[in-house]
Amino acid sequence: MLVPVEYKEVRKWVRVSKKEDVYDYSEFITEILTKFGLPKETHVDLKDSSGIDVDSDIFDELVKSSQVSFVVSTEESSDERQSSSESSFCSEESASSGSTLILESTKARRRQLIDGPVDLTTARDIVKVALHSKPGGDQIFQEYHKTSGLSDGTRRKMVNILVADMVEGHGRIPPVNVRISYALGIITLFPHLKDLDSVNGYEHYYDPQSGSGYLAWRLKTVQRSSASEGKSGSTSSYKGGPKTHREMPVCGEQLSGDECKEAMSLMNHSPDKTVVKDKMKATFKHRQKLVHDPEKTSVILDLFPRFLDTTGLVAQDFTLLFGEEVSGRFLAKWPTIFKPKIIADCKTIPSNSHVDDLLALAFQESDHGWHSDLACILLLLHLLPPTSKGKKMGKISASEAEDRLVKFMRVGMSMVAFLEKSGSAQPYLLCVGEKKNSIHNYYIILDQRAVPCEAKTAVAAFDELFKAHFVFAVSYDEALNNFFTFIQTTVYGIDVGKAKESPRVKEIRVRLLRRDL
Repeated sequence: MLVPVEYKEVRKWVRVSKKEDVYDYSEFITEILTKFGLPKETHVDLKDSSGIDVDSDIFDELVKSSQVSFVVSTEESSDERQSSSESSFCSEESASSGSTLILESTKARRRQLIDGPVDLTTARDIVKVALHSKPGGDQIFQEYHKTSGLSDGTRRKMVNILVADMVEGHGRIPPVNVRISYALGIITLFPHLKDLDSVNGYEHYYDPQSGSGYLAWRLKTVQRSSASEGKSGSTSSYKGGPKTHREMPVCGEQLSGDECKEAMSLMNHSPDKTVVKDKMKATFKHRQKLVHDPEKTSVILDLFPRFLDTTGLVAQDFTLLFGEEVSGRFLAKWPTIFKPKIIADCKTIPSNSHVDDLLALAFQESDHGWHSDLACILLLLHLLPPTSKGKKMGKISASEAEDRLVKFMRVGMSMVAFLEKSGSAQPYLLCVGEKKNSIHNYYIILDQRAVPCEAKTAVAAFDELFKAHFVFAVSYDEALNNFFTFIQTTVYGIDVGKAKESPRVKEIRVRLLRRDL
């Protein structure tokens, strides 16, 4: 391939060689020296046409991504520009009332980020100076000092400033070490933004394992060509969720073979609920194997029809899978820890009539809306709204997503007719009653079949809905993925550090569970 290269206002075509399908950076530099008649020992600074540094680790990707051209300079001209850059930087620093840091030269600072280990102090200082030196940066400090947090709009402003600073210093595809440094700098400078339930605390800003996070997403927008980021996201080793195969816990005597078939036949015809529950316990491991078998999972309710007429079986299987303590976490934590904090946080999000109605219901019952407990659960959905993921799922609003989580059916209507019209593939909660705030019975709808809930309250019924995903190994509705993942990791504490969480999930956890530091 031939690309145009400019040196001291002279433009020439220079050949880019390949080695094992990779464009070779060092040979390209050698070609430049030869083409412009420069000594072999000359140090060359390579930039793209927009003036952004081009390093060896992104050279191949940049050449493949688009029709590019390069500008080169020698060590002498680089030093001249560096001196000018340092003077400009010092002037900006002096003008900023918020920053009193004295840093190394910009070039040395950038090199330290790329080559050296990630350092807390350096990372903090990089972020601090970047924010103080850019318009609007001081407002970020003011809001944080006032509220010990950042609103969504201010967080977006901070990310935009830092990504611009990152690109300015390290090019459109900054090394991973640089991205980590900026993410670490954020939570070091603003400790209340740290996610204490993740490995490093900064993964919602940049997660090197999956290539996700607010900084990574903003970089993709800036780059306009994000092939590398898409690849890094696909190699994530995250796992954990309803469909994950788990090591079976010790749960009493488990039947197999003919004994298991006999137990299934007995409980399917027994009118005694105690017998049903005992035999369901004894066939638990067999049932777990079936729900994780792609060929059998769709007939699980045919093989175990007592789910359809005996309450408490979903909760029993979930408890066998995770234990009593995990099973009881939602009911223990939701009313006292999460409900009041969700209500308070929803008061800060952009107002709309639907959210305002839910907030009103969360405080006071109404004849025209859901019970206050269910209204609060729906408010969480507005903090963790659906995200569009390509052509598979078009963008829908949080209000539209509510219908995928919970539906209402008036007493007296035909259940069969209602389910035929629902058409939902993933589990949802069906509330049957005279009106929305006066529910008689709750059902989990799975494959258009109604599994009765033992619960008599909205919170307890939602608890059973969540558990059904794991009992039947059914993935979350895509529009509700952030919502249910938050419930899974933050409330139940299941697969913490293993499940793939979006930056939004981590951010809302930080905001709701903000600790004093």
